[in-house]
Amino acid sequence: MSTDDVSRRTFIRTAGGAAGVAGATAATTGTAAAQEEQPVWPSGASSGNVGSYQDARGESEVTVQVGAGDQGLAFDPTLLWVDPGTTVTWEWTGSGGSHNVQTVEDGGPASLDSGDPIGEEGHTYEYETSEENVGITHYHCVPHTTTGMHGGLAVGEDIETESTGGGGGSDAVFVPQGARALSVATFVAMVSTLGLAFVFMKYGGTITRDEE
Repeated sequence: MSTDDVSRRTFIRTAGGAAGVAGATAATTGTAAAQEEQPVWPSGASSGNVGSYQDARGESEVTVQVGAGDQGLAFDPTLLWVDPGTTVTWEWTGSGGSHNVQTVEDGGPASLDSGDPIGEEGHTYEYETSEENVGITHYHCVPHTTTGMHGGLAVGEDIETESTGGGGGSDAVFVPQGARALSVATFVAMVSTLGLAFVFMKYGGTITRDEE
């Protein structure tokens, strides 16, 4: 068997191995990116209109829209996870009529209460979370509670969580751009490697059988 034959055999084995590793890396990256830990939300909060979620831990200030959605009957983000000491500002969009922010009865440790319902665009209600608010609070807009204007506020780390994601539809977890880019780059590398293998086999000569 000639040196060229050995080189071609070695290249093909290496290319195949690299492609396999690249494919496995892409698959692993996709699976990992599709998983996320979320608080276990009360059913009333998790079924709120819009249903958006934001993990804002590490941020000192966060804004929640009041009167979000097509009909102005939602909080956005609907579900929010923050650290103790974070200032949450609810800001009115002016849509959907008059709204307020209030913890439902026995809804959790944070005593949210923006007062009487208001419809004015730009109105705000601020609440600074503390260690006393650690846990999950379910709140709503009193005038629109029956239409699904509910929200959830999780504070701190000492709360029950669950893994979410891995499927399609509106409940799919957002995959970070970095993970997407890595998957795309890995796929391109895999295709390029296989393409080089094909060219080498087609134009680099005929592979002979091993001599006995």
